[in-house]
Amino acid sequence: MNYLFVHQSFPGQYQHIVKHLAAQPGNRVVFLSHENQNRLDGVERIDYLPYRAPHPSTHHYVREAEQAVIFGQSVYELCLRLKRDGFRPDIMIGHNGWGETLFLKDVWPDVPLLAYFEFFYRFQGADVTFDPASPVTLNDAPRVRAKNLVNLLGLDAADWGQTPTRWQWSLYPEVARPRISVIHEGIDTTAVRPDPQAWIRLDDKNIVLSARDEVITYVARNLEPYRGFHIFMRALPEILRRRPKAHVLIVGGDEVSYGPAAPDGRTFRQIMLGEVGRSLDMSRVHFLGRVPYSIFVSVLQVSSAHVYLTYPFVLSWSFLEAMAAGCLLIGSATAPVQEVLKDRENGLLVDFFDTAALAGRIDEAFDHPDRMQALRDQARRTAVETYDLATVTLPRHLALIDDLIAGRTPQP
Repeated sequence: MNYLFVHQSFPGQYQHIVKHLAAQPGNRVVFLSHENQNRLDGVERIDYLPYRAPHPSTHHYVREAEQAVIFGQSVYELCLRLKRDGFRPDIMIGHNGWGETLFLKDVWPDVPLLAYFEFFYRFQGADVTFDPASPVTLNDAPRVRAKNLVNLLGLDAADWGQTPTRWQWSLYPEVARPRISVIHEGIDTTAVRPDPQAWIRLDDKNIVLSARDEVITYVARNLEPYRGFHIFMRALPEILRRRPKAHVLIVGGDEVSYGPAAPDGRTFRQIMLGEVGRSLDMSRVHFLGRVPYSIFVSVLQVSSAHVYLTYPFVLSWSFLEAMAAGCLLIGSATAPVQEVLKDRENGLLVDFFDTAALAGRIDEAFDHPDRMQALRDQARRTAVETYDLATVTLPRHLALIDDLIAGRTPQP
C-alpha cells in the first residue's frame, strides 16, 4: 500500500501509526511536513515551504484562514509534482487544523481522505470564556466563529474524520459527528508503567528523589494558564506549608502553546514567581524545563501526587501517560478530564480554580497512601484497557484505515 501523511510538525499525532505502517513489507509511507529534526526509519519525509506569510492587511478574523489556504496551496502543488512522478496513495491522512488537507482531494479525487479533527472552537462551553482572569473582548465571539472556517472547509473536503476523545467529538456540529471516529493516538503502556525502584537526580542541587519521598509533580508542554499553571503556583505556598518534607517537580517550557502570550515579553513562570515566589521554599521547588522522554517517565514514576489542571480544551498525552505510570492523579473537574478521571475511582478531582481544595487533595493523597494505592491501580487499569497503543488504539486506527481503503463505511 501507498500511504500519504500530512502534518506540519512531523510526525505529530501520527508517530505510532507511521512507524507501524512503514515496518510492514511492501508499504510505502510518504510524509509531508515543515522542516524539523525528527526522522523515522522507513518514512519518506518531504518538506514543503509556504510561499508567503499571511498579509498584514488581512482582517484579523480570517488571518488564520489565509495562512491555512497558503499551507494548503503549498501541499497541493507538492502533491501535483508527486502525481506527475507517478505516486498515487491508497489513502491520504492528515491534520486538518492548519489547512494542509484542504486540497488533497483536488489532486487525487478518488483516494479516500482521513482528516484529524482536533478542536472545533466554541465561544461558550469550552476554553474561551472559562477563566475570569482572561476576560473576553468585543471581538472574541466573531473571531472564534471565524476560526472554524478551516474546520468547516476541512469537514467538506474529507471523506472521514478522526478525533481523540468523546468530548472533542461533541464540540463538532451534530451533522458532522456521524463521519468522525473517536480514536485516541494511544499510550505505550509497556514503556510507561509503574516502577517502585525509579529515582531521579537533580544534579544542580545534589538531590536524589524516589518513590519513597514526598514528590508532587506537574507537567505541561509549556507553563501557561491553559494548563492551570497559575492556579498550581498559587496553591504551592499552602501545599509546601502543609508538607514540609515535600519536593515539587515542574516539567515544561516557557513558550506558549495555547492562548495569548504573557504581557510585556515576560514568561508565565516569571509572572507567577513574581506573585508567589517569596512565599515558596525554592530549595524544594524544582523547575526542570523540557526534559528527555526517559526523564519525564522517571518523574511520573517517583510521583506521590500528580497535578493535572486544564481549561476545557484538548486533553494532554501526559495526563494519560501519568495514569499509565500509576500516578495518583489530582485533576481539574473540567470536561476533558472528567471523561477519563472518575473521582475516588481512578483519581481525585478538584475545582480548577480552588487552590485550597487542591492543597487539601494533596494532603489526602499523602495522609492515606493505602487508600490511594487502589486509585493508582485503577488509573493504570484505565490506561491499559482504554488507551493502550498495541491492544486498543492502534488496531482500531488500522481498522478505520482499512475500511476507508476498501470503500466500507466505518463506525463513528
